[in-house]
Amino acid sequence: MTDLHEPRTSLPRSVRIGYGSGSVATGAFGTVPGLMLLPYLTDELGIAALWAGLIVFLPKAWDVVLNPVAGRVSDRTIDPAGPRRPWLLRAGVMLAGAFALIFAAPDLGSQVLEAAWVLVFFVLAASAYAFFQVPYVAMPAEITSSYHERTRLMTARVAILAFTIMLAGATAPVIRDAVGGREGYRVMGVVMALVIAVGVVSAYVGTRRAPIGAVAAGAGSLREQLRIVATARDFRLLLTTFVLQALATGCMLAGVDYLAGDVLDDQGASTILFVCFVGPALLLTPVWARFGERVGKKQGYLVSSLVLAAGAALAVLAQAAPAAVVFAATALVGVGYAGCQVFPMAMLPDAAATDAARTGENRAGVYTGVWTAGETLGLALGPGLFALVLAAGGYVSSAGDDVVQPGSAQTAITLGFSLVPAVLTLVSLWWLTRYTLDENQVEAA
Repeated sequence: MTDLHEPRTSLPRSVRIGYGSGSVATGAFGTVPGLMLLPYLTDELGIAALWAGLIVFLPKAWDVVLNPVAGRVSDRTIDPAGPRRPWLLRAGVMLAGAFALIFAAPDLGSQVLEAAWVLVFFVLAASAYAFFQVPYVAMPAEITSSYHERTRLMTARVAILAFTIMLAGATAPVIRDAVGGREGYRVMGVVMALVIAVGVVSAYVGTRRAPIGAVAAGAGSLREQLRIVATARDFRLLLTTFVLQALATGCMLAGVDYLAGDVLDDQGASTILFVCFVGPALLLTPVWARFGERVGKKQGYLVSSLVLAAGAALAVLAQAAPAAVVFAATALVGVGYAGCQVFPMAMLPDAAATDAARTGENRAGVYTGVWTAGETLGLALGPGLFALVLAAGGYVSSAGDDVVQPGSAQTAITLGFSLVPAVLTLVSLWWLTRYTLDENQVEAA
């Protein structure tokens, strides 16, 4: 084991890539339900938009409760491989299996029963995800004590995350459309489950050489631990910013399929939108990391957030402008999104490790449990918020039939994809500007 106070050294490249490969699992699970589940419920099963939004939201709401528990459990796990790594495999295998079943509902002859099928297996998948994601996110605070090394670690992770989002987001609709109908969703679900399994195994194997921080788990009950975490001002400000931006991202993800089919009148445009969204992140993630090393993580986060908001606002022209303008706006969102993943993910372990160094107690799991709960809540509320916008615009659900949406529904889709996320992102910066933890404070701890 390595102590968090040993001299700061760079991690081996194999550990960075091995750790980052876990984002294959988190990227696929975080992207595909947000992109595909709402259309599956409204346009394939014929469930009304409001009820569909509730089904998408409830499992994620359950995760909000479960994530801090998962963090607490991993904090107290005793295993030769460390408290976090065993959970990658234990929960990851369950996640892959449950995910495949979400889209595998047989024809039960009842919308209620089919909706219940989706809800049950989405809850199971979300539960498994909590016990995979929380230990996974907790690891950087323990495997390195270097302020900048955490940024490098997050750079590898976000680059792989961006690639996975593009791979999953671009291919999932293609698989569905190539097969067609409900069978297309079933096949897509199995393929994405295999992608998740690859990420799970790669992360487990790839982190076998990662150092393990030897810090005693925090004493007291989970409630007491949560109370202590809640008093960490900088963590609280960072979390609020990130949750609001997760809400914005979730809203945009939910709108991709609708924007492509009902506004741009080209179902294949959903793949192009995804490539435009994620492609810049593949190229610019290292650029954002270098920018952050020059100006600081907070300033980098502020700038990337403004870029994301500008791109989202530009997409409001979707109903009137050529599709190329929408694609360009989405690419601008992608440029900002890369930074909005690198910086907060690198700032989170700073907060957790600073607390551990100060107290001698490891609350990294609780910190990341609360963080993941907030992220999950934001991403869950995103499709729910988009569903509310759809309902307000008079969106017409169908059971696999082609329906021409009224102009009010097309306007609602456009606003839900553009101005709503832009405003949320800008509002989130009020909390970020008050964040004070910097390199000197982290290194001093």
